[in-house]
Amino acid sequence: MAALQYYDVILKPVLTEKSMAGMAEKKYTFLVNPEANKTQIKEAVEKMFEGAKVAKVNTINAAGKMKRRGMTVGFTAKTKKAIVQLTEDSKDIEIFQGL
Repeated sequence: MAALQYYDVILKPVLTEKSMAGMAEKKYTFLVNPEANKTQIKEAVEKMFEGAKVAKVNTINAAGKMKRRGMTVGFTAKTKKAIVQLTEDSKDIEIFQGL
Protein backbone atom coordinates (compact mmCIF):
# COMPACT_ATOMS: atom_id res chain seq x y z
CA MET A 1 0.00 0.00 0.00
CA ALA A 2 1.37 3.38 -0.98
CA ALA A 3 1.32 6.23 1.51
CA LEU A 4 -1.76 8.43 1.17
CA GLN A 5 -1.20 12.10 0.40
CA TYR A 6 -3.59 14.66 1.90
CA TYR A 7 -5.27 15.31 -1.47
CA ASP A 8 -6.05 11.56 -1.82
CA VAL A 9 -7.80 11.31 1.55
CA ILE A 10 -10.97 13.35 0.96
CA LEU A 11 -12.97 12.09 -2.02
CA LYS A 12 -16.12 14.27 -1.97
CA PRO A 13 -18.54 16.01 0.40
CA VAL A 14 -21.76 14.31 1.47
CA LEU A 15 -24.80 16.51 0.77
CA THR A 16 -27.85 15.17 2.60
CA GLU A 17 -30.46 16.78 4.85
CA LYS A 18 -28.76 15.43 7.95
CA SER A 19 -25.30 16.64 6.90
CA MET A 20 -26.70 20.09 5.98
CA ALA A 21 -28.31 20.38 9.43
CA GLY A 22 -24.95 19.59 11.05
CA MET A 23 -23.29 22.55 9.33
CA ALA A 24 -24.95 24.92 11.81
CA GLU A 25 -22.83 23.24 14.51
CA LYS A 26 -19.70 23.32 12.27
CA LYS A 27 -19.92 19.60 11.50
CA TYR A 28 -19.03 18.67 7.90
CA THR A 29 -19.41 15.23 6.33
CA PHE A 30 -17.05 13.82 3.68
CA LEU A 31 -16.58 10.55 1.85
CA VAL A 32 -12.98 9.57 2.49
CA ASN A 33 -10.55 6.91 1.37
CA PRO A 34 -11.29 3.64 3.26
CA GLU A 35 -7.58 3.33 4.10
CA ALA A 36 -7.37 6.76 5.80
CA ASN A 37 -7.26 7.09 9.56
CA LYS A 38 -8.55 9.95 11.74
CA THR A 39 -5.19 11.70 11.94
CA GLN A 40 -4.82 11.73 8.15
CA ILE A 41 -8.38 13.05 7.75
CA LYS A 42 -7.74 15.87 10.23
CA GLU A 43 -4.49 16.82 8.47
CA ALA A 44 -6.16 16.75 5.02
CA VAL A 45 -9.04 19.03 6.07
CA GLU A 46 -6.68 21.55 7.67
CA LYS A 47 -4.43 21.63 4.58
CA MET A 48 -7.19 21.71 1.95
CA PHE A 49 -9.40 24.34 3.60
CA GLU A 50 -7.43 27.36 4.78
CA GLY A 51 -8.41 28.62 8.25
CA ALA A 52 -10.18 25.40 9.28
CA LYS A 53 -9.09 23.91 12.59
CA VAL A 54 -10.40 20.44 13.37
CA ALA A 55 -11.54 19.66 16.91
CA LYS A 56 -12.78 16.10 16.40
CA VAL A 57 -13.18 13.45 13.68
CA ASN A 58 -15.74 10.62 13.74
CA THR A 59 -15.59 7.89 11.10
CA ILE A 60 -18.15 5.40 9.81
CA ASN A 61 -17.20 2.29 7.82
CA ALA A 62 -19.85 0.87 5.50
CA ALA A 63 -19.36 -2.59 4.06
CA GLY A 64 -20.21 -3.16 0.41
CA LYS A 65 -23.71 -4.40 -0.39
CA MET A 66 -24.25 -7.79 -1.96
CA LYS A 67 -25.51 -7.48 -5.55
CA ARG A 68 -26.64 -10.23 -7.90
CA ARG A 69 -26.93 -10.40 -11.64
CA GLY A 70 -28.45 -13.76 -12.42
CA MET A 71 -26.36 -16.39 -10.71
CA THR A 72 -23.32 -14.15 -10.40
CA VAL A 73 -22.90 -12.67 -6.93
CA GLY A 74 -20.61 -9.79 -6.01
CA PHE A 75 -20.23 -6.86 -3.68
CA THR A 76 -20.19 -3.10 -4.24
CA ALA A 77 -17.17 -1.17 -3.01
CA LYS A 78 -16.86 -0.48 0.72
CA THR A 79 -17.01 3.18 1.75
CA LYS A 80 -15.95 5.33 4.66
CA LYS A 81 -17.54 8.58 5.84
CA ALA A 82 -15.95 11.13 8.15
CA ILE A 83 -17.83 13.70 10.22
CA VAL A 84 -15.42 16.54 10.97
CA GLN A 85 -16.15 18.91 13.89
CA LEU A 86 -14.41 22.29 13.58
CA THR A 87 -13.41 24.49 16.52
CA GLU A 88 -15.45 27.59 17.39
CA ASP A 89 -12.77 30.05 16.21
CA SER A 90 -12.08 28.37 12.85
CA LYS A 91 -13.45 29.56 9.51
CA ASP A 92 -16.32 27.79 7.78
CA ILE A 93 -15.51 25.55 4.82
CA GLU A 94 -16.16 27.51 1.62
CA ILE A 95 -17.48 24.74 -0.66
CA PHE A 96 -20.68 24.56 1.37
CA GLN A 97 -21.44 28.32 1.32
CA GLY A 98 -23.54 28.41 -1.86
CA LEU A 99 -25.84 25.56 -0.80
